[in-house]
Amino acid sequence: MKKLWLYAFFAAVFIGLGFPVTQASANTSFSDVGTTHRAQEEIYYLVEGGIANGISSTSFSPNQQVTRGQAAAMLGRALGLNGEKKTTSFSDVSSNYFASGYIQQMVNKGIISGYPNGQFQPNKTLTRGEMALLISRSFGYGANSVSIASSRLMEKGIAQGYADGSFGASETIIRADFSVFLARGIHSQFRTSDEQTFNRPMYVNVDSLNVRTGPNTQYPSLVKVNKGQVVEYGYTIGDWSFIRVNGKEGFVHSSYIQIDVPDPNNPKPPVVTPPPTTVPSDLVVIIDPGHGAHDPGAQGFGYKEKDVVLSISKSIKTYFDKTPIQAKLTRSTDVFLELGARTKFASQNNGDIFISMHANALNGSANGTETYYYRTAATNPYVNDSKALATYIQNRMLEAWDLADRGARPGNYYVLRENTMPAALAEIGFIDNKTDNAYIASTTRRDQMAKAIFMATLDYFYHYEGRKDVLPLYNTVNGKPSPKLH
Repeated sequence: MKKLWLYAFFAAVFIGLGFPVTQASANTSFSDVGTTHRAQEEIYYLVEGGIANGISSTSFSPNQQVTRGQAAAMLGRALGLNGEKKTTSFSDVSSNYFASGYIQQMVNKGIISGYPNGQFQPNKTLTRGEMALLISRSFGYGANSVSIASSRLMEKGIAQGYADGSFGASETIIRADFSVFLARGIHSQFRTSDEQTFNRPMYVNVDSLNVRTGPNTQYPSLVKVNKGQVVEYGYTIGDWSFIRVNGKEGFVHSSYIQIDVPDPNNPKPPVVTPPPTTVPSDLVVIIDPGHGAHDPGAQGFGYKEKDVVLSISKSIKTYFDKTPIQAKLTRSTDVFLELGARTKFASQNNGDIFISMHANALNGSANGTETYYYRTAATNPYVNDSKALATYIQNRMLEAWDLADRGARPGNYYVLRENTMPAALAEIGFIDNKTDNAYIASTTRRDQMAKAIFMATLDYFYHYEGRKDVLPLYNTVNGKPSPKLH
């Protein structure tokens, strides 16, 4: 059996030489996972990277059955998803459940799903067949059925069948076995067969890049590589690429390698990653141009709010039309919609987020941009989500127009309060203020604002929802993710 012996070897060598090792590798020791346990290496490998945890500080409980909630959490951590607890779309998964954030993000990515009755059943035990399908979807093996997924895992040396030739798809799976299969999916040196191929040369675009034993910074570094150095690409786990360099195999963050030779005159590395295994075609963004028809909204210097925000909203949609993300406008012409019709449209179209576009006015005495969110969960439970969305929108609007920063703040507006998804209301500027109106009146500036709203939604999905599959979409506008702000 091909084992990742380097985990234990390097930990021992590093300790002996006085080099630092991670807290898990140095201190974690489970009484029920000794040196002779068949899954010892895989379990401690996952624990070292924070992907798996014990049920206590001294016990891993390797023979305990794995639940759907536990599986979502472990796979979510392996993919580097944001595990922050959050409201989910399931009646039996509260925002306080330990894996709520991972569950919702795994559902959003199409890796796992709930049941027709609106439940997720997080405490239901996982079967071997379900395990095979989840790992296949998580790591991009292209299987859409249990039989195909189990075959793929056996072909790759990740899973093994029973003595009678069956896979045992209906049998439940225990924590030890799930750990073995997950570790093999992450690192090919654990696998029993399928020598990993490295058939794509790529270039490092930074100096002193750590090649690590696992796909996050909790794993120790094997070696450092420098800008311009060639590495051989194998596959991707979340945001990390498995590569080979100078005979060593390990992980680097995908943003630090690229297909082309890096430009020596450009010190800033571009955001270039290997092609994603999925595209975010499941995402729906609702854009709501405020007012319309007999309701002109705010007015100033001959401009009407209803016309300005419709123009910007249409431009926003053109940016989304170049991507797999669907953008849907509550109105695309000069018509009037009741507020309830706007939120109903969003719900009927299965929106993932809702952005209402507006312009301000106050007798010409105020100026600046601001973004609102609703902060009471009684009607719209997506409080933290909405606040994050508003924060990223406000950040990008300031970048685009550089007007006075009036902040991302709570607001009791109908389209925020009575919505069924994360929602924000953007006030682009004061239409009756001379400084702000100069931006509002310019078609070039309006397009800048549309681009800003587009990038803000990518920032939200990327940072808050953990949707790493949106990363390549920044390239459609030669952009890159904002700093993490929530």
